[in-house]
Order: sequence, then structure tokens, then C-alpha cells
Amino acid sequence: MSEKRLYDTLERYWGYKEFRPLQKEIIDSILAGRDTLALMPTGGGKSLTYQLPTLMREGLCIVVTPLIALMKDQVDNLRRRGIQAVAIHSGLSHSEIDRLLDNCVYGTVKFLYIAPERIDTELFLMRVAKMNLSLIAVDEAHCISQWGYDFRPSYLHIAELRRAQPDVPILALTASATELVTRDIMENLRFPAPNLMRSSFLRPNLSYSVRHTEDKEGQLLRLIHNVPGTGIVYVRKRETTEKLAEWLRSEGITAEAYHGGLAHAERSIRQEEWIENRVRVMVATNAFGMGIDKPDVRFVVHYTMCDSLESYYQEAGRAGRDGKRAYALLLVAPDDSQRLTTRFAQEFPPLEQVKELYDQLCSYLQVAIGEGKGQSFLFNLFDFCARYHHYEGKVKCALKLLQLNGYLTLTDVQENPSRLMFTVRRDDLYRLRLNREELDPFIRVLLRLYSGIFQDFKPIDEREIATWSGYTVERVHQFLQTLWRLRVIRYIPSARAPMLYLHEERLPKSDLYIAPETYLRRRELMEERFEQMDLYAQNEEECRSSVLDRYFGAGSAHRCGICDICLKHKREEKARQGFRQQDEEALRHEVLRLIGEQPLDPRALVLQLHGSPERLSELLRAMQSEGLIHLSAEGLLKISRP
Repeated sequence: MSEKRLYDTLERYWGYKEFRPLQKEIIDSILAGRDTLALMPTGGGKSLTYQLPTLMREGLCIVVTPLIALMKDQVDNLRRRGIQAVAIHSGLSHSEIDRLLDNCVYGTVKFLYIAPERIDTELFLMRVAKMNLSLIAVDEAHCISQWGYDFRPSYLHIAELRRAQPDVPILALTASATELVTRDIMENLRFPAPNLMRSSFLRPNLSYSVRHTEDKEGQLLRLIHNVPGTGIVYVRKRETTEKLAEWLRSEGITAEAYHGGLAHAERSIRQEEWIENRVRVMVATNAFGMGIDKPDVRFVVHYTMCDSLESYYQEAGRAGRDGKRAYALLLVAPDDSQRLTTRFAQEFPPLEQVKELYDQLCSYLQVAIGEGKGQSFLFNLFDFCARYHHYEGKVKCALKLLQLNGYLTLTDVQENPSRLMFTVRRDDLYRLRLNREELDPFIRVLLRLYSGIFQDFKPIDEREIATWSGYTVERVHQFLQTLWRLRVIRYIPSARAPMLYLHEERLPKSDLYIAPETYLRRRELMEERFEQMDLYAQNEEECRSSVLDRYFGAGSAHRCGICDICLKHKREEKARQGFRQQDEEALRHEVLRLIGEQPLDPRALVLQLHGSPERLSELLRAMQSEGLIHLSAEGLLKISRP
């Protein structure tokens, strides 16, 4: 690939003449066919590193990302540039997915965006094997590492793409990963040789600050009044988002709350109002921000401390992606360190509590001992926590441990299509006492549209069934409910919620086995992350950008010059220089007074002055060169007369 063609492609599709730092090196590595892990900060232009090399070669690129909003945004951006791109997610019907995969195999699609859960089907992998694939891009690659702060077991399926297309290079991308996590990513993605490209984690336009205060509201208001533009305020609890947003509105600031408990439509409206600058401040839990491309965010405030520097860096990094000055402020109350310690104890439960939670979870799902293997359920985490009086963080931690040990998988919140599975065998279906006149034609349509429906849950589309059967959508729903009540099928209506899959039958609590390495190692790493976050908050000497850069393994000694620590050092240095200047003026007056009384030998003069001999000698030479004093033929210092 010629350099000219590389830059021509960059300018043709993106309008740029130059690459951002590290982009070209990553692209060159991919074009050379090498598996590559790239660590680039938020807003560093990660998407271009897989989009450009794909456009320069035959074939398409599969992009794995957990965020449906990001998929849709990327697909829309590519299509606006005249590039064929599609996204497959759980909000699509079976027939729509089938059509899109056909377009990827036989059409001119260049980019296929998928969620990691999609890979865990033999049908999908069979279609991938037929594709003319040029690249596999893995976004948020830290999710594949069980030692990462945001481990997602579904990411482990990505290695299966290697089985379908063993010669296609992989580009793994993340904005934050420690050395332990980078090694784990490359191992899980089966890199034949390590190939890590790390951009500096320094953000030269982003000013990090920590304020230790008992008046968080006052400090927040001060920043909002002093920094124009839009911003995000992160808090931990849903109820805090609502209360803080309401208080900001009472102070004359347009603000909204954003959290996972809001209806999907309400979240979309509030997000759109903020993106379009009709709302200035979004008070949110960490559910907000991923996949949102708003480059002109001027400030991000953490009203409560994060669990780790990884999540803090990701969230703070949403400010100033346009390269202009922006501010990341962490507010710390006197008791926040103790709260962090308490939160760690809450979020990493003892092993016996993990087993108890498993037992309660199965009861909540109404799964009996010895049953449940292969079944899936819509799962309302907050309802479960409320019913059993559990802290949300503790339940999430327990679920991750259960996932690591192969008992279940919990997906992210997603648009889930309706799902259906027959609970009777095909041969027994026609022996049942059913209303044959109406139900027989309806069942025949189901069997014709969806294969494998006797073995497993299959996504269905009630609109598609209505089209082929001639019934209304409402009548289709009635038939499905009837078959469900007759125990002929298991039917899960469409919903926007996480899905929980049970990989094993429910065990008695006493038989549940949690591997010690998964439990003890995760506890150790989580504790270390809490400690590093606390150390960052308590630090009063080292440049904050340098702390973050070192934490992620870059180890730059370069000071940013704009964080609160660097600014403090600048003020101190300026004050010291001021003192030195005042001190020097006083010394000059003393020299002139002493030798004005009588000429003196330089050594005798130095003995009468305060200060180091070196500094005093330098001062006397300076005064001579300025013509204030001179050395006589007798070797004595005298005042020069005009």
C-alpha cells in the first residue's frame, strides 16, 4: 500500500491531511497483517484505525462492540460518507438478521457491527466463515480480560471468530488498560506474538483537579459559573441524580438527571436535549456517556469517587474531545476514603453470601433445583435488589463471579426481541387437545418461519408472523398467550432489559463451587483499584496526568502544567522567585551601603553579607557589569561614580 494512497483515502473520506498521534503506526501494522492491541485515549480517533485500512482492501471488517447506540452512530456516520455498513443487534427480527448476514456474505457491505453475544451461535459463525473478511476490530477490548475493571464474559466468545477465519488480523482497541490487562487481552485473542501500541495517556487540554471540601454543592456551583459550556456531573445513586439536578435547576441552571431506571424514550429525549445544548448539565450515573459523541463537553465533575482509575479516566475523558481547554474535577469529602473502604466491603461479598445470592436468584427466577439449564430470563436487577434488600454493587459482583465460574451469563441492557420455544416434542404436538381450527394454521406458520424452535429459544417477530398468517399483530399476541397458558410453548415478550442465561441446572447452595483463583484474585485486584483511586484523591504533590500515565504503564515524567498540582507548583515557584528578587534587592542595597562607607576587599565584603559565597560572587559580578561598582587597582571594591 503506497503512502500516497493512504493519505488520499484519509482525505477522501474524512477530509484530513494528517493523522493523529499513533493512528498511522496502527494502520501500518494492520495493513502488514499483524494482530495489534492499541491503547488510545478517549477521543483519540480509534474508529479511523480500523475503518481506513478496511477501505483500502477487499473484504469487510467485523466490529465487535457492546454498545447498540455506538453501533447505530457509527453506521450512520459511515453511510453519510457513502460507505456500506450494517449493525446486527437484539432489536432486530430473525428475518432481518438473516437478510443482513446475506448482504455481508454476498453483497458490498464493508462494515458489520455486532455485539459480543452474537458470536456465541453456530449459525453466525457458519456465515462468518463464508465472508470475505479483511479485519476483526474489537472495541472496549479491556472487557475480554477477567482482570479488567469491566470484565464481560461474552467477550471471551470473540476468539471463536479466529476459528472461523484464522488468517484475518485482529485490532483490539481500548482507552484504558493496565499491563496485566493488556497481556490478558492478547492471550485471550490468541495473538501469535505480542504487539502493543500505546499512545500517551496525557490529555494536554484537560485540566484535572481534586477539591477536598465539606461543601460539594458550593464547589460544583463555583465551577459551573466559572466554566462556560455543557458538562456532566457523575454520581453513584439514581436518587442523587434527581435531587442534584433539581437543586441545580433551583439555582437557575438547566439540568437533567440520567440513570438506568428511566424509560428508554425518556433517556433518549434527555440525552438529545443535552447534545443539542438545550440542557447544560447532565447529572448521571455511569450509565451515561458511553458511545455518545459530543466533542464540546467543557467539564466533567465526579461528585462521588469512582471505584477505579480506569473508570475515572474513561469518564473524565469525555470532556474536551474537541482539543480545547476542559476541566475534570473530583470532589472529595473528609469521609470519602472511609466510604470507599465501606463500598469495597459491600461490593465484594464473602463467599457464603455469593452462594446465598445464587440461591435467592434461582428462587426469584422460579427455577427449581435440578432445572433451568439452557433457559433464559428477562432480569430486573433493581427489582431483585429491592425484594431481597441487597446493595446493587454487591449483586453485580456476585453475578460476575458466577459468570466466571460458568453458571450464568447476564447481558447488558438491550432491546430484546420476543423469544419462543416449544415445550412439547413435534410428534406430540398434534395429539394435544387444541382449538384446531384456529391454532393449527398459526402453529404451521411458526414452524415454517423458525427452525430449531423445539430445541432452544428463538427470536421471533410478531409483525412477521402476522404478515405470513394473515392475522393482526394483536391476534398473534393472543395466540401466543393461549399456547403459553396451555404449556405448549414458553414465550418471552419483547422488552428492553438485560437477559440472564443459565448455563447449568440449579444446584443446591452447598454444591455451588467458586474457584478460589477467580474469587481471591478478583478481590485482590478490586482492593488494589480502590486503593489507587484513593491515593489519586489524596495526592498533593505529583502531576495528576503523570499519575494516570504511570498507572496505565506509560510512565511519562512530563508534567501537564495545567492540573491543580502543577498550577500549585507554579504559584509556589512564582512566590519563591518573588522572594529571591526581594532578597536580591536588599543585598544590592547592603553592598552599596558597605562599600560606600569604605572600599572593601571582595572576600572581606562577602564575610559581612548573608548568603552562599557562590551566589554573592555572582551578584558582585552582575553589579560590576551593570557599572554600579568596580574593582580598583588596589583590588578593592568601590562604588562607580557617574
